[in-house]
Amino acid sequence: MTFADEPFAIQCLTHLNYYRLSAYRFPFTAPGNHDQFQPGSTFQQIWDLYQFDRTLRRLVLDACKRVEISARSRWAYEIGHRLGPLGYLENRHFFDPLIHAKTLARLHSEMDRSKETFIKHHRDTLKMPWPPVWVIVEVASFGAVSNLLGQVQPPAFRQAIADTYQLDEKTFCSLFHHLSVLRNIAAHHNRPWDRKFVITFQLPRKKPAYLWPNFHLASVKPPSRESKIYNSLVLLIHLMDIIESGSHWPAALAKHIETLAPALIPDMGFPADWKQRPLWKKHLATP
Repeated sequence: MTFADEPFAIQCLTHLNYYRLSAYRFPFTAPGNHDQFQPGSTFQQIWDLYQFDRTLRRLVLDACKRVEISARSRWAYEIGHRLGPLGYLENRHFFDPLIHAKTLARLHSEMDRSKETFIKHHRDTLKMPWPPVWVIVEVASFGAVSNLLGQVQPPAFRQAIADTYQLDEKTFCSLFHHLSVLRNIAAHHNRPWDRKFVITFQLPRKKPAYLWPNFHLASVKPPSRESKIYNSLVLLIHLMDIIESGSHWPAALAKHIETLAPALIPDMGFPADWKQRPLWKKHLATP
């Protein structure tokens, strides 16, 4: 590997663990030997890929946070109106009482750790060991909300939430679980660019119909069910278009993908014709 600017490389490695950066070397190494670089490989290529992934991570985290806040709101609304302010405490409303009990224990721990004054107000002033659902949801983790969303029954309850996003409830619940994993990867500074996801989701085949032509089925590999980030990004664009119509996020994502060297884009599970797929074409054309 060559270094056009050795002081710059030293500066980068001084503030970034070389082992973290070494994970980005694989596209530039010899087949079957990741300790041998291909002729012409440069430090700048690896650094550029790392920078691309860092921006991708920020974009993904931003979108996941907005989806999380939206789903929290919809879940709290439906629980409050259908089951009452404390309906989330009753395990008869949830599919698996054991999972529900574990989730409540997790929620209680999250509530105890919270520094929010509204939690102290409900607990100490109002003498409420458990606050109303619209309060507890503000301190619940992505994972806790995912468990409560996927477990609440009957299915019509979950469908009422999923309808907000024009998705079937099975698709939405599996997607939300997947996004909780993706969000944690991004939040902990891990690499989403070429990651193989084991926790995947059910692709929406019919609802909404416009989405199906945008998916890349070859990026999902049965029987392992591992998949790359491409289909996740398609659904994040769909969700962002619903949650914040007119948001610049989808266009920012599409244009960021364009900045990656074309030879590296397939490592994200992108099809060769991704720019011609309707969803991407629309947002690439956005000023």
